[in-house]
Amino acid sequence: MDPLTNDKIPYSSFEQLDLKVGTILSAQEHPNADKLLVLSVDLGESEPRTIVAGIKSSYTLEELKGKQAIFVANLAPVTLRGVESNGMILAASDPPILLQPDKTCDPGTKIK
Repeated sequence: MDPLTNDKIPYSSFEQLDLKVGTILSAQEHPNADKLLVLSVDLGESEPRTIVAGIKSSYTLEELKGKQAIFVANLAPVTLRGVESNGMILAASDPPILLQPDKTCDPGTKIK
């Protein structure tokens, strides 16, 4: 089996992702989950989005405020333990480490 062709997707599938830089405006404990945080995120839109993220083990509420990260902006909303999430933050796992731009960007800047 060739590891370079295993589980590959066509570029057209990748193009469907809307990846954007977002600024975390605030973070709160999730009311019904021990490992989740509820983020308010500026993605350059008229209103901030609520995004639920499993990053509580790596970040305090205070250190997330003002931090920029990369988000998937075009996911269908999903309810996670009673809170609707409208996107996904990207992080490396075990422990979660946020993917971030190396310089400050305007919220909503597209990732190409």
